[in-house]
Amino acid sequence: MVNTRGVVRLSHTPKWLDFKLDFTKTNTFLNSIFHNSFEEHLYCSHDCFIKNVYSSIFCSRRSPSCSETRNLTRVVSEFHLLGFSEDPELQPLLLGLFLSMYLVTLLGNLLIILAVTSDSHLHTPMYFFLCSLSLADAGLTSTMVPKMIVGNLTHSTVISYAGCLTQMSLFIIFVIMDDFLLTVMAYDRFVAICHPLHYQVIMNPRRCGTLLLLSFVASLSDSLLHNVILLPVACFKEVEVSSFFCDPSQLLNLICSDIFTHDVVMYSVSILYGFVPMSGILFSYYKIVSSILRVPSPGGRYKAFSTCGSHLTVVCCFYGTGLGVYLSSSFSLSPRRCAAASVVYTVVTPMLNPFIYSLRNRDIKRATRRLLGMEI
Repeated sequence: MVNTRGVVRLSHTPKWLDFKLDFTKTNTFLNSIFHNSFEEHLYCSHDCFIKNVYSSIFCSRRSPSCSETRNLTRVVSEFHLLGFSEDPELQPLLLGLFLSMYLVTLLGNLLIILAVTSDSHLHTPMYFFLCSLSLADAGLTSTMVPKMIVGNLTHSTVISYAGCLTQMSLFIIFVIMDDFLLTVMAYDRFVAICHPLHYQVIMNPRRCGTLLLLSFVASLSDSLLHNVILLPVACFKEVEVSSFFCDPSQLLNLICSDIFTHDVVMYSVSILYGFVPMSGILFSYYKIVSSILRVPSPGGRYKAFSTCGSHLTVVCCFYGTGLGVYLSSSFSLSPRRCAAASVVYTVVTPMLNPFIYSLRNRDIKRATRRLLGMEI
């Protein structure tokens, strides 16, 4: 402070030390002190503000593990997938099991595609959608199982960031294709049983192609939605995915952001791609059952039920195992149990579909025998 005698007493110096300065030097000295202090304070405030904004954007306060990286930009280059077992003695068994399941799935679905395309009697809307379903099942299994087999052989669970997002995108496309194709096939059975005289007019080739295109657009839209959410993310809680493949729900759980975004996406996807197709299937079969029950002869009712029995079995397997996986994850089961449940949903069901359709369909069995040269 400056007194009337021109003596400056500084607060950080001993009280007994006084400097006698003239007012010109005193003003210059004080201005330099206040100016430097103000600039330093302003710089510090600006730096702290930027750091706080960065932390609030990329790291949620609700994520404790991410608070350690608030002042560090973390670039994720790879993820670690969860294996089924770390026991070396079980690795050959798992390798043989998944390799055999993968080969059976590919051969079974490929056989259905070749049997339908080679037989002109099967060039109908129902078998057109069956070929599309077999193609989607083969693609779904090929998205996950080869990577798992290679990881088993190399004893590595690492997948690159780009590879993980690619696997997630392909998985979404094929699984949503399965979802909507089962709905379209239920609509096809509804038209065939409830409106048999107008079946050829309603299910014309143009409408069948449009329904297939809409199924693909819906699956592609869901894939793009997940990519739009995940690509800009710069902070993840961890790099370990609690599944044997890059499950979209697991990747959304790893995002280091507000959980509200994850909930909105999951509920929206569940309603658009789960509730709506299931409602369409249930409504179609309600109309089918009501129409069949009005058939007077038991033989006619049995024939009508047999035409949609295979499809109904596939629907129960697909939605039953899928709902079981998501319900089990909501009960906080162990990651390995959830991974085992996902195998039924993503690998076992596509493997069983060819057997379900071939064993319960005389036309498919006759076309398959003709294709293999067992029947002339």
